[in-house]
Amino acid sequence: MTLASRPAADSRASSPRHAMHALAASVLGYAMDGFDLLILGFMLPAIAADLHLTPAQAGSLVTWTLAGAVAGGVVFGVLSDYFGRVRMLTWTILLFAVFTGLCALAQGYRDLLAFRTMAGVGLGGEFGIGMALVAEAWPAHQRARVSSYVGLGWQLGVLAAALLTPLLLPVIGWRGMFAVGLMPAVVSFFVRRRVAEPALFTERRLNTAATATAPGLPLRRLFHDARTARASLGVIVLCSVQNFGYYGLMIWLPSYLSKTFGYSLTKSGVWTAATVLGMALGIWLFGMAADRFGRKPAFLVYQIGAVAMVFVYSNLTSPAALLVGGAVMGVFVNGMIGGYGALISEIYPTEARATAQNVLFNIGRAVGGLGPVVVGALAARYTFAVALAFLASIYLLDILATLFLIPEMRGADLQ
Repeated sequence: MTLASRPAADSRASSPRHAMHALAASVLGYAMDGFDLLILGFMLPAIAADLHLTPAQAGSLVTWTLAGAVAGGVVFGVLSDYFGRVRMLTWTILLFAVFTGLCALAQGYRDLLAFRTMAGVGLGGEFGIGMALVAEAWPAHQRARVSSYVGLGWQLGVLAAALLTPLLLPVIGWRGMFAVGLMPAVVSFFVRRRVAEPALFTERRLNTAATATAPGLPLRRLFHDARTARASLGVIVLCSVQNFGYYGLMIWLPSYLSKTFGYSLTKSGVWTAATVLGMALGIWLFGMAADRFGRKPAFLVYQIGAVAMVFVYSNLTSPAALLVGGAVMGVFVNGMIGGYGALISEIYPTEARATAQNVLFNIGRAVGGLGPVVVGALAARYTFAVALAFLASIYLLDILATLFLIPEMRGADLQ
């Protein structure tokens, strides 16, 4: 049986001290992801001017960072299921740190593109490994809550980048900002020294060695039988809609506020920040709700809220309504990321858990990359309000996937 069974409690959670260390390492790893991608956006004009890059070349630095993240997610997810969460999390953070630091030495487009791609490979592995590590280290009744804390790591990284980059970039330049990226190497040292493999993973690996049985290819376990294949399809839909809506909204929201309502860059930034803060609150609330009421009810409430609030937001006009409405919309649009870690961990067995986390979420990230393109095309042909109304409609697909493809796994003992 591939879907996890459901006893009352998970007795194989790690000790409280090791569980906290696992959570800290996972949150820091995902925070670095958010920090890195946002500072790159801030630095692109300076990099392009210094290295004489065309707009297409500057944009490709982001594209290839995300491409590397997708590849790294697959590779390190599989390696984590074979060799351990802590070891691979250490390597992903170290790889990310070293190649981010090397970006400071880039002399032209090609070497910078290569360094960014390799940094992306490290970046892409951190999310799923961290989610698997936390899910296995904490007891079942707190699993969604602590998984949501990992999701909050991204928001913390984005917030840190938004606050620090305007202060540091004029002083140390884009090369200095990349040199700051070496700091995660210290985190990798902390991970290796202070974080232990979850008892569940260690137990499973010992059992496999004792019985001399091969664990099988982790990727195959994602479609092992009809129930698991159906759940995998459902998770792909959820992650795709999540990323499509997030990137489609966040890339174009400042432009929407500027062009439609005449907001200055500063005012657009403040109003967008309100949406980001709403997203952070939504992630935290989702974890609490999913542990108390179940995964499917929490997802359905948020999905219905996303349909309603994106549509409502597209019809708001007053500054106060846009500020408050943006924050409420953020709660529902991005809050669902607080639930994927627990949901995916409960569906798949230990020998495929990190693979499932990274592969399924990164498929969603790849689809989500089309969000800004589609929203931009609709806005150019019609209006931003029409584009936002389209974004609202995609969450209907999310609702159908949750109702008919996603199993309820609250309280399940991990396999």
